[in-house]
Amino acid sequence: MKAIGFNQPLPVSDPRSLLDLDLPEPEYGEQDLLVEVQAIAVNPADAKVRASAQPAAGTWRILGWDAVGRVRAVGARATGFKAGDQVFYAGAIDRPGCYAELQAVDARIAAHAPATLSAEDAAALPLTALTAWETLFDRLCVERPVAGAANALVVIGGAGGVGSMTIQLARALTDLTVIATASRPETVAWARKLGAHHVIDHRQPLAAQVEALGLGAPAFVFSTAGTDAYLPGIAELIAPQGRIALVDDPASLDIVPLKRKSLSVHWEFMFTRPLLGTADIARQQAILRKVAELADQGRVATTRTQSLGAIDAQNLREAHALLESGRAIGKIVLSGWR
Repeated sequence: MKAIGFNQPLPVSDPRSLLDLDLPEPEYGEQDLLVEVQAIAVNPADAKVRASAQPAAGTWRILGWDAVGRVRAVGARATGFKAGDQVFYAGAIDRPGCYAELQAVDARIAAHAPATLSAEDAAALPLTALTAWETLFDRLCVERPVAGAANALVVIGGAGGVGSMTIQLARALTDLTVIATASRPETVAWARKLGAHHVIDHRQPLAAQVEALGLGAPAFVFSTAGTDAYLPGIAELIAPQGRIALVDDPASLDIVPLKRKSLSVHWEFMFTRPLLGTADIARQQAILRKVAELADQGRVATTRTQSLGAIDAQNLREAHALLESGRAIGKIVLSGWR
Protein backbone atom coordinates (compact mmCIF):
# COMPACT_ATOMS: atom_id res chain seq x y z
CA MET A 1 0.00 0.00 0.00
CA LYS A 2 1.02 3.63 -0.44
CA ALA A 3 2.11 5.46 2.70
CA ILE A 4 4.13 8.50 3.74
CA GLY A 5 6.60 8.19 6.60
CA PHE A 6 10.02 9.04 8.01
CA ASN A 7 12.90 7.20 9.62
CA GLN A 8 14.84 10.14 11.09
CA PRO A 9 13.81 13.51 12.53
CA LEU A 10 14.58 16.24 9.99
CA PRO A 11 13.47 19.81 9.26
CA VAL A 12 10.54 19.94 6.87
CA SER A 13 12.72 21.74 4.32
CA ASP A 14 14.62 18.48 3.85
CA PRO A 15 12.96 16.27 1.19
CA ARG A 16 13.79 13.24 3.34
CA SER A 17 11.66 14.53 6.24
CA LEU A 18 8.62 12.78 4.74
CA LEU A 19 8.95 10.14 2.03
CA ASP A 20 6.58 8.24 -0.23
CA LEU A 21 6.68 4.55 0.68
CA ASP A 22 5.29 1.21 -0.40
CA LEU A 23 4.47 -0.82 2.72
CA PRO A 24 2.63 -4.07 3.51
CA GLU A 25 -1.04 -3.75 4.37
CA PRO A 26 -1.59 -3.48 8.14
CA GLU A 27 -2.93 -6.30 10.26
CA TYR A 28 -6.03 -5.48 12.27
CA GLY A 29 -7.11 -6.84 15.64
CA GLU A 30 -10.37 -8.16 17.00
CA GLN A 31 -11.36 -4.72 18.32
CA ASP A 32 -10.30 -2.89 15.14
CA LEU A 33 -11.67 -1.56 11.91
CA LEU A 34 -9.55 -1.74 8.77
CA VAL A 35 -10.20 1.55 6.99
CA GLU A 36 -9.50 2.69 3.43
CA VAL A 37 -8.31 6.25 4.05
CA GLN A 38 -9.96 8.86 1.81
CA ALA A 39 -9.08 12.21 3.40
CA ILE A 40 -6.83 13.39 6.21
CA ALA A 41 -6.11 16.60 8.11
CA VAL A 42 -2.77 17.63 9.57
CA ASN A 43 -2.21 18.82 13.13
CA PRO A 44 0.61 20.46 15.09
CA ALA A 45 1.18 17.07 16.71
CA ASP A 46 2.18 15.68 13.30
CA ALA A 47 4.91 18.27 12.88
CA LYS A 48 6.14 17.92 16.47
CA VAL A 49 6.54 14.16 16.20
CA ARG A 50 8.15 14.36 12.74
CA ALA A 51 10.74 16.84 14.00
CA SER A 52 11.62 15.00 17.21
CA ALA A 53 10.90 11.27 17.12
CA GLN A 54 13.57 8.73 16.19
CA PRO A 55 12.03 5.54 14.79
CA ALA A 56 13.82 2.28 15.57
CA ALA A 57 16.50 1.29 13.08
CA GLY A 58 15.04 -0.19 9.93
CA THR A 59 11.49 1.03 10.63
CA TRP A 60 9.27 3.83 9.38
CA ARG A 61 7.03 6.06 11.46
CA ILE A 62 3.63 6.74 9.87
CA LEU A 63 1.99 9.90 11.22
CA GLY A 64 -1.54 11.24 10.99
CA TRP A 65 -4.39 11.62 13.49
CA ASP A 66 -7.40 12.89 11.58
CA ALA A 67 -9.07 10.73 8.95
CA VAL A 68 -12.21 9.88 7.04
CA GLY A 69 -12.46 6.59 5.23
CA ARG A 70 -14.49 3.58 4.26
CA VAL A 71 -14.49 0.41 6.36
CA ARG A 72 -12.97 -2.51 4.50
CA ALA A 73 -13.09 -5.08 7.31
CA VAL A 74 -14.37 -5.35 10.88
CA GLY A 75 -12.62 -7.20 13.72
CA ALA A 76 -14.40 -10.09 15.44
CA ARG A 77 -15.12 -8.07 18.62
CA ALA A 78 -15.79 -4.71 17.01
CA THR A 79 -19.45 -3.72 17.06
CA GLY A 80 -21.62 -1.09 15.41
CA PHE A 81 -19.91 -1.09 12.01
CA LYS A 82 -19.96 -3.02 8.77
CA ALA A 83 -17.88 -3.06 5.60
CA GLY A 84 -18.67 -0.03 3.47
CA ASP A 85 -19.46 2.34 6.36
CA GLN A 86 -18.01 5.84 6.17
CA VAL A 87 -16.18 6.63 9.42
CA PHE A 88 -14.11 9.40 10.96
CA TYR A 89 -11.65 9.28 13.85
CA ALA A 90 -8.44 10.67 15.31
CA GLY A 91 -6.79 7.35 16.14
CA ALA A 92 -4.05 6.56 18.65
CA ILE A 93 -0.60 8.11 18.88
CA ASP A 94 1.13 4.77 19.57
CA ARG A 95 -0.16 3.10 16.38
CA PRO A 96 0.56 3.78 12.70
CA GLY A 97 -1.39 6.84 11.57
CA CYS A 98 -3.51 7.82 8.61
CA TYR A 99 -0.73 8.86 6.20
CA ALA A 100 -1.46 5.51 4.52
CA GLU A 101 -4.00 4.00 2.16
CA LEU A 102 -5.10 1.53 4.86
CA GLN A 103 -5.23 2.03 8.62
CA ALA A 104 -6.24 -0.20 11.51
CA VAL A 105 -8.09 1.76 14.20
CA ASP A 106 -9.85 0.74 17.41
CA ALA A 107 -13.58 0.75 16.68
CA ARG A 108 -14.30 2.25 20.12
CA ILE A 109 -12.70 5.57 19.11
CA ALA A 110 -14.32 5.82 15.66
CA ALA A 111 -17.80 6.89 14.60
CA HIS A 112 -19.89 7.17 11.47
CA ALA A 113 -18.88 10.33 9.59
CA PRO A 114 -21.32 13.24 9.25
CA ALA A 115 -23.70 12.46 6.40
CA THR A 116 -23.90 16.06 5.18
CA LEU A 117 -20.17 16.78 4.95
CA SER A 118 -17.67 15.83 2.27
CA ALA A 119 -14.79 13.57 3.27
CA GLU A 120 -12.48 16.60 3.24
CA ASP A 121 -14.73 18.67 5.47
CA ALA A 122 -15.28 15.81 7.92
CA ALA A 123 -11.56 15.02 8.11
CA ALA A 124 -10.94 18.43 9.69
CA LEU A 125 -13.05 17.61 12.74
CA PRO A 126 -12.05 14.59 14.86
CA LEU A 127 -8.86 15.48 16.76
CA THR A 128 -9.78 19.09 17.46
CA ALA A 129 -13.40 18.27 18.30
CA LEU A 130 -12.33 15.58 20.76
CA THR A 131 -9.77 17.90 22.31
CA ALA A 132 -12.24 20.76 22.63
CA TRP A 133 -15.04 18.56 23.98
CA GLU A 134 -12.85 16.81 26.54
CA THR A 135 -11.44 20.16 27.66
CA LEU A 136 -14.83 21.80 28.09
CA PHE A 137 -16.73 18.97 29.71
CA ASP A 138 -14.20 16.50 31.17
CA ARG A 139 -11.44 18.86 32.35
CA LEU A 140 -12.92 22.34 32.93
CA CYS A 141 -16.38 20.96 33.73
CA VAL A 142 -17.92 24.16 32.41
CA GLU A 143 -21.42 23.00 33.35
CA ARG A 144 -20.41 23.41 37.01
CA PRO A 145 -20.35 27.16 37.78
CA VAL A 146 -17.59 28.96 39.67
CA ALA A 147 -19.11 30.95 42.51
CA GLY A 148 -18.99 34.68 41.87
CA ALA A 149 -17.33 34.36 38.48
CA ALA A 150 -18.58 35.55 35.13
CA ASN A 151 -19.97 32.62 33.16
CA ALA A 152 -17.32 33.20 30.53
CA LEU A 153 -14.55 31.28 28.78
CA VAL A 154 -11.33 32.78 27.43
CA VAL A 155 -9.89 30.78 24.50
CA ILE A 156 -6.27 31.70 23.85
CA GLY A 157 -5.53 30.95 20.19
CA GLY A 158 -9.08 31.15 18.93
CA ALA A 159 -8.24 30.80 15.23
CA GLY A 160 -6.24 27.58 15.49
CA GLY A 161 -7.75 24.17 14.94
CA VAL A 162 -8.52 23.46 18.61
CA GLY A 163 -9.61 27.03 19.31
CA SER A 164 -11.94 26.97 16.31
CA MET A 165 -13.76 23.89 17.59
CA THR A 166 -13.81 25.12 21.19
CA ILE A 167 -15.59 28.31 20.17
CA GLN A 168 -18.19 26.36 18.19
CA LEU A 169 -18.88 23.71 20.82
CA ALA A 170 -19.09 26.29 23.59
CA ARG A 171 -21.65 28.25 21.58
CA ALA A 172 -23.63 25.17 20.52
CA LEU A 173 -23.75 23.39 23.87
CA THR A 174 -23.39 25.99 26.63
CA ASP A 175 -24.49 29.49 27.60
CA LEU A 176 -20.91 30.65 28.15
CA THR A 177 -19.77 34.05 26.93
CA VAL A 178 -16.85 33.18 24.65
CA ILE A 179 -13.85 35.50 24.60
CA ALA A 180 -11.35 34.41 21.95
CA THR A 181 -7.89 35.78 21.29
CA ALA A 182 -6.49 36.58 17.84
CA SER A 183 -3.96 39.10 16.57
CA ARG A 184 -4.43 39.53 12.82
CA PRO A 185 -7.45 40.90 10.94
CA GLU A 186 -8.05 37.56 9.24
CA THR A 187 -7.86 35.56 12.48
CA VAL A 188 -10.10 38.04 14.29
CA ALA A 189 -12.67 37.69 11.50
CA TRP A 190 -12.41 33.89 11.64
CA ALA A 191 -13.00 33.76 15.41
CA ARG A 192 -16.00 36.06 15.10
CA LYS A 193 -17.40 34.00 12.23
CA LEU A 194 -17.27 30.86 14.37
CA GLY A 195 -19.25 32.56 17.13
CA ALA A 196 -16.90 34.28 19.58
CA HIS A 197 -18.79 37.00 21.46
CA HIS A 198 -15.60 39.03 21.93
CA VAL A 199 -12.12 38.88 20.39
CA ILE A 200 -9.08 40.33 22.14
CA ASP A 201 -5.43 40.57 21.07
CA HIS A 202 -3.07 38.01 22.62
CA ARG A 203 -0.10 40.19 21.69
CA GLN A 204 -1.31 42.74 24.24
CA PRO A 205 -1.82 42.28 28.01
CA LEU A 206 -4.86 40.06 28.41
CA ALA A 207 -6.15 41.08 31.84
CA ALA A 208 -6.76 44.72 30.94
CA GLN A 209 -8.60 43.75 27.76
CA VAL A 210 -10.85 41.30 29.60
CA GLU A 211 -11.58 43.83 32.33
CA ALA A 212 -12.53 46.41 29.69
CA LEU A 213 -15.29 44.12 28.45
CA GLY A 214 -17.18 44.76 31.69
CA LEU A 215 -18.22 41.13 32.17
CA GLY A 216 -16.38 40.45 35.41
CA ALA A 217 -13.63 37.90 35.97
CA PRO A 218 -14.14 34.79 33.78
CA ALA A 219 -14.60 31.37 35.35
CA PHE A 220 -12.62 29.47 32.71
CA VAL A 221 -9.52 29.86 30.53
CA PHE A 222 -8.36 27.46 27.82
CA SER A 223 -4.83 28.09 26.55
CA THR A 224 -3.98 26.29 23.31
CA ALA A 225 -0.43 27.66 22.86
CA GLY A 226 2.24 29.67 24.65
CA THR A 227 0.85 28.89 28.08
CA ASP A 228 4.11 29.62 29.91
CA ALA A 229 4.11 33.17 28.52
CA TYR A 230 0.40 33.78 29.09
CA LEU A 231 0.11 32.25 32.56
CA PRO A 232 0.81 35.45 34.56
CA GLY A 233 -1.93 37.25 32.63
CA ILE A 234 -4.28 34.30 33.03
CA ALA A 235 -3.73 34.29 36.79
CA GLU A 236 -4.56 37.98 36.87
CA LEU A 237 -7.72 37.90 34.76
CA ILE A 238 -9.41 34.70 35.98
CA ALA A 239 -11.87 34.59 38.89
CA PRO A 240 -10.93 33.08 42.25
CA GLN A 241 -11.43 29.31 42.20
CA GLY A 242 -11.46 29.42 38.41
CA ARG A 243 -10.26 26.60 36.17
CA ILE A 244 -7.48 26.69 33.60
CA ALA A 245 -6.87 24.12 30.85
CA LEU A 246 -3.97 23.78 28.44
CA VAL A 247 -2.88 21.48 25.63
CA ASP A 248 0.60 22.69 24.72
CA ASP A 249 3.96 21.51 26.09
CA PRO A 250 5.79 24.28 27.95
CA ALA A 251 9.37 23.46 28.93
CA SER A 252 8.34 24.49 32.45
CA LEU A 253 5.25 25.92 34.09
CA ASP A 254 5.36 27.77 37.41
CA ILE A 255 1.88 27.36 38.91
CA VAL A 256 2.78 28.59 42.41
CA PRO A 257 1.24 32.05 41.72
CA LEU A 258 -2.11 30.30 41.17
CA LYS A 259 -2.36 29.25 44.82
CA ARG A 260 -3.64 32.61 46.10
CA LYS A 261 -6.84 32.25 44.03
CA SER A 262 -7.11 28.46 44.50
CA LEU A 263 -6.99 28.03 40.74
CA SER A 264 -6.97 24.56 39.26
CA VAL A 265 -4.92 23.48 36.22
CA HIS A 266 -6.08 20.75 33.85
CA TRP A 267 -3.95 19.26 31.12
CA GLU A 268 -5.86 17.88 28.16
CA PHE A 269 -4.22 15.18 26.03
CA MET A 270 -6.69 13.74 23.58
CA PHE A 271 -4.64 10.57 23.18
CA THR A 272 -4.83 9.57 26.86
CA ARG A 273 -7.88 7.35 26.47
CA PRO A 274 -6.63 5.26 23.49
CA LEU A 275 -2.99 5.31 24.60
CA LEU A 276 -3.71 3.97 28.09
CA GLY A 277 -6.80 1.96 27.27
CA THR A 278 -8.85 3.74 29.91
CA ALA A 279 -12.06 2.24 31.22
CA ASP A 280 -14.00 4.98 29.42
CA ILE A 281 -12.20 4.73 26.06
CA ALA A 282 -15.55 4.44 24.25
CA ARG A 283 -16.41 7.99 25.35
CA GLN A 284 -14.46 9.17 22.32
CA GLN A 285 -16.86 7.34 20.02
CA ALA A 286 -19.79 8.90 21.87
CA ILE A 287 -18.26 12.37 21.48
CA LEU A 288 -17.68 11.88 17.75
CA ARG A 289 -21.25 10.66 17.30
CA LYS A 290 -22.49 13.86 18.92
CA VAL A 291 -20.14 15.98 16.79
CA ALA A 292 -21.45 14.27 13.65
CA GLU A 293 -25.00 15.00 14.79
CA LEU A 294 -24.17 18.66 15.43
CA ALA A 295 -22.53 18.92 12.00
CA ASP A 296 -25.54 17.36 10.28
CA GLN A 297 -27.79 19.82 12.12
CA GLY A 298 -25.68 22.73 10.93
CA ARG A 299 -24.73 23.68 14.50
CA VAL A 300 -21.02 22.96 13.97
CA ALA A 301 -19.16 23.80 10.76
CA THR A 302 -16.03 22.28 9.33
CA THR A 303 -12.85 24.17 10.16
CA ARG A 304 -11.17 23.20 6.88
CA THR A 305 -9.61 26.30 5.35
CA GLN A 306 -7.13 24.79 2.87
CA SER A 307 -7.01 21.67 0.70
CA LEU A 308 -3.59 20.82 -0.66
CA GLY A 309 -4.51 18.03 -3.05
CA ALA A 310 -3.58 14.36 -2.97
CA ILE A 311 -2.07 12.58 0.01
CA ASP A 312 1.63 12.36 -0.83
CA ALA A 313 4.97 13.34 0.68
CA GLN A 314 5.37 16.60 -1.20
CA ASN A 315 1.94 17.91 -0.21
CA LEU A 316 2.39 16.77 3.36
CA ARG A 317 5.72 18.57 3.63
CA GLU A 318 3.95 21.72 2.44
CA ALA A 319 1.24 21.21 5.06
CA HIS A 320 3.81 20.73 7.82
CA ALA A 321 5.63 23.89 6.74
CA LEU A 322 2.39 25.86 6.92
CA LEU A 323 1.73 24.58 10.43
CA GLU A 324 5.25 25.39 11.55
CA SER A 325 4.92 28.95 10.24
CA GLY A 326 2.41 29.66 13.02
CA ARG A 327 0.10 31.45 10.59
CA ALA A 328 -2.30 28.65 9.71
CA ILE A 329 -5.99 29.28 10.32
CA GLY A 330 -8.33 26.35 10.96
CA LYS A 331 -7.32 23.02 9.42
CA ILE A 332 -5.33 21.88 6.38
CA VAL A 333 -6.70 18.85 4.54
CA LEU A 334 -5.49 16.43 1.85
CA SER A 335 -7.56 13.83 0.03
CA GLY A 336 -7.19 11.00 -2.46
CA TRP A 337 -4.17 9.07 -3.66
CA ARG A 338 -2.19 9.43 -6.87
